[in-house]
Amino acid sequence: MKQSSSFLPGLAIALIVLLLGLIVAFTIGRYPVTLAELADVLLARLTGHPTSAPPAVENVVLLVRGPRVVAAVLVGAALAVAGTAFQGLFRNPLVSPDILGASSGAALGAVLGIFFSLGVIGIESLAFAGGLAAVAAVYVIGSLLQSRDPILVLVLTGVVIGALLGAGVGLVKYLADPYNQLPAMTFWLLGSLASTNVADLLPLAGPVLLGTIVLIALRWRLNVMSLPEDEARALGLATGRLRIAIVVAATLVTSASVATSGIIGWVGLVVPHLARALVGPDFPRLIPTAAILGGGYLLFIDTLARTAAPIEIPLGILTAVIGTPFFIWLLAGMQRDWS
Repeated sequence: MKQSSSFLPGLAIALIVLLLGLIVAFTIGRYPVTLAELADVLLARLTGHPTSAPPAVENVVLLVRGPRVVAAVLVGAALAVAGTAFQGLFRNPLVSPDILGASSGAALGAVLGIFFSLGVIGIESLAFAGGLAAVAAVYVIGSLLQSRDPILVLVLTGVVIGALLGAGVGLVKYLADPYNQLPAMTFWLLGSLASTNVADLLPLAGPVLLGTIVLIALRWRLNVMSLPEDEARALGLATGRLRIAIVVAATLVTSASVATSGIIGWVGLVVPHLARALVGPDFPRLIPTAAILGGGYLLFIDTLARTAAPIEIPLGILTAVIGTPFFIWLLAGMQRDWS
């Protein structure tokens, strides 16, 4: 009963953040929309009745900002859930979705898709294949290296594979058409939701929802996986197969996000810590809270990206500006704990 009572306030705060993020994202911009107009347009769409708002307001809400808002919620939730799963799986609070090279592999696959002028489905498929290939390479190399600390070996191998894949991204950019493909790749790699439309939502929502559902279904086992390996096996858990399932699900949501929005760093590192501060480390409570909080967090970041300057600021830049001091603060806190 005590856990439930402590869970509800944290969940309520996450829901409030998401609701405020939705209101801010829909109403603030170069074409301002009032709360009354927003409510009128959304209510008319839900009930099927005609709206009294001007046609321009309806187009802005439903066609311009609507797809972008939905994409921001999905991408933020996906990165937060993936970061939460990886931090629990590797028992390390400094882990993020790109720790096993998943983001770098997905980026290389998506850049290849842009290079070959593929559609959204093709780009997302290559991104997922690249992310899985990167994770598989990390696991194979890590298993071949004998060490007293296999988690550390996996993390270091992920860093090395990520650097190699980053070189591959650089090579593709070097070979790309400098007038059409290269600018698109460069802007996309910095992270942006500016070109998101309704057609992009289904290829994003499907993998994100599937991977998130899998991770939510494994939430109780994630609690056990956060224990030392010997203890988890002593409790009867098939740690090998479960680790693969968690990595595949987290890679799926990461790859879908990268294919849609480019590389948006730090969300998968920052948001899980904020969610853990709200509801504690129990994964049945932590995963849904992180998903809700991640959606609201990226909504605020995206709104700031499109309104803070005359031209749109890439999301990756803003998340790095916020995430870097947070990471330094986290390291300082860990150092105090160790001393």
